[in-house]
Amino acid sequence: MRLVDIVAQQIVNGLTIGAFYALIALGYTMVYGIIRLINFPHGDIFSLGAFLTLSLAQFLVWGSGAAGSVGIAVLVAAVLASVAVGFLGVSVERYAYRPLRASSRLIPLISAIGVSFLIQNGIMLVWGAEFRVYPEFPSRVFTVAGARVTFMQVLILASALLLMAALHLFVQKTRLGKAMRATSVDHNTARLMGINVDRIIALTFFIGSGLGAASGVMVGLYYRQISFFMGYVYGLKAFTAAVLGGIGNIPGAMAGGLLLGVLEAVGAALFPAEWKDVIAFAILIGVLIFKPRGLLGERVAQSV
Repeated sequence: MRLVDIVAQQIVNGLTIGAFYALIALGYTMVYGIIRLINFPHGDIFSLGAFLTLSLAQFLVWGSGAAGSVGIAVLVAAVLASVAVGFLGVSVERYAYRPLRASSRLIPLISAIGVSFLIQNGIMLVWGAEFRVYPEFPSRVFTVAGARVTFMQVLILASALLLMAALHLFVQKTRLGKAMRATSVDHNTARLMGINVDRIIALTFFIGSGLGAASGVMVGLYYRQISFFMGYVYGLKAFTAAVLGGIGNIPGAMAGGLLLGVLEAVGAALFPAEWKDVIAFAILIGVLIFKPRGLLGERVAQSV
């Protein structure tokens, strides 16, 4: 295989993986942009979305082996799980963060780490420590510019881009989006303008958690295996993507996730596969040292 074909293939693979990172990174960057907190449980919420979708899909199918019914069941289960996980994110904000909002930044951070361990171990206790397997769907293969592209990759990338575009339009074009941008600037001034700040923060957690759950479903469909611990690695890489794009910057999180996925995939093709995590976190260190505001600068939601 020619080098150009190898690079093209890895770019396709990297964009698919980057779509996962981008969706998770949006949750990190939205929460940071509005309350200046790194939401550590977000990676575990992503894992919970994958497990909950699988269980709901199995319940809806009732043992049917028809590919069509399984596909519809997974779609319905993914929507239900995203909503349920969204409300979990709201609960985390209400009971683990809101009472500590007036405290120093260290105290909510410790609370976030505790919630992360709680969710991660809760998944292990409910679903077990072994890997769970998603159903396999027949997938056509296309050849584009020398790269093999599966229908599942097209579906995942298209779905991720659609969700990201919908979020961007929501933040830019709706009254709630305008309220989110105002809240990210100054909570007290937003309250004086009649904005219910607590409700807007809860909405931010709901959207971010729902997007994380959707990403978990995509990972399950793509790799077909999920584990209770996977949120740790994906969460760190998504955080890297958020920092790469500019933490607090919504388009930056999208671009950072896609770019990180491509760099990781191309690096894995040029170096031993075991180096892909080294490459990802070397990028994080490099960005923090040489461009700590990220590639698009540290802009919060009002200037997105």
